[in-house]
Amino acid sequence: LQKLIHLLQATDDPLIQEQALITLSNSAAFSVNQDIIRNLDGLSVIGGMLSDCVPKVKEKALNALNNLSMNIKNQEEIQVYITQVCRTIESAALNSDLQLAGLRLLTNMSVTSDYHHKMINSIPCFLRLLSEGTERTQIQVLKVLVNLSANPAMTRHLLRAQV
Repeated sequence: LQKLIHLLQATDDPLIQEQALITLSNSAAFSVNQDIIRNLDGLSVIGGMLSDCVPKVKEKALNALNNLSMNIKNQEEIQVYITQVCRTIESAALNSDLQLAGLRLLTNMSVTSDYHHKMINSIPCFLRLLSEGTERTQIQVLKVLVNLSANPAMTRHLLRAQV
């Protein structure tokens, strides 16, 4: 895992980055690896890949963060990327794998109400995706909206959203 994280930092080759991110994502399916990746500062390295201009690299980074977000301690570190993830969802091509990867991460990050406030500005985007997206996109958006709606503090923001 340490070598993969170092490889991500050392290379600019998108194909190598994608493969390293896929491997880290698969490794994150095991809870012990989630802790190891966090302790090796892997979350910030993977989070840094969200700034990459190659959509496939961003998508793979989102998938890795999604798997890593199944851990509460990891969520505490991943939450700093929520605003950036929301911007990525808004700017990504409609129904793209990149958009879906971002929505899946937000679904996990919105299971508890701890980070709902970071998603408030994206509610109009979520509602737009609900009306314009394909069924896959709609299902993923609904998961985020259901999580947000479970928080009474979000009621006003959900009902006042300009669509």
